Amino acid sequence: MAKEPNYTEAYQELQNIVAEIEGGKISVDELSDKVKRAAILIKICRNKLTSTEEDVNRILNELDSGEAQA
Repeated sequence: MAKEPNYTEAYQELQNIVAEIEGGKISVDELSDKVKRAAILIKICRNKLTSTEEDVNRILNELDSGEAQA
């Protein structure tokens, strides 16, 4: 089983799929598979962005708590 791409890899692949679709470089037969793959990649990117936002907010809250005690 292939490993899940990281955010950068997923975003780059997504950009490639969009370019292929916009450029008319894929057949109608491939379109369904490309759209399904794009949906998976969007989910990977969204999850990573959400996770990163939560991490940043947690760190900022910890910093604010630390400053309040100082």
